[in-house]
Amino acid sequence: MTRERALKVVLVLVGLLFSAAAYPLLAMHLQEALRMMLSVYATLGIFLLLASRDPSANRSLIAFTAWSSFAHAAVMAVQLFYNLIPRSEAVGVLLLAITGVTLLVLAPGKPSAELASATTAARV
Repeated sequence: MTRERALKVVLVLVGLLFSAAAYPLLAMHLQEALRMMLSVYATLGIFLLLASRDPSANRSLIAFTAWSSFAHAAVMAVQLFYNLIPRSEAVGVLLLAITGVTLLVLAPGKPSAELASATTAARV
């Protein structure tokens, strides 16, 4: 499996997982902060599904997803350390960290300067 194909599979899986956040949003009575966070993840999931069509054109979205996953994992890790959330939430820290690492490892590289200038010249 090529790197781009693997990235497309990961984008679809993470996109579906994040989009699934819409179900508890609609089906349950949740705290306002949790509702807000789930709405952001559900929206991000839809955009990841769209990005799976052409990952190279969506490098910044992929990077945002990876780094926001690290940020979320870090906040959860601090909350775990101070016993603000249950220990069972450690699985979420691990999954978010794995998501971030996977997306960064598979992320498409920057287009070469030669290719970028050729694209710009073709548009003019």
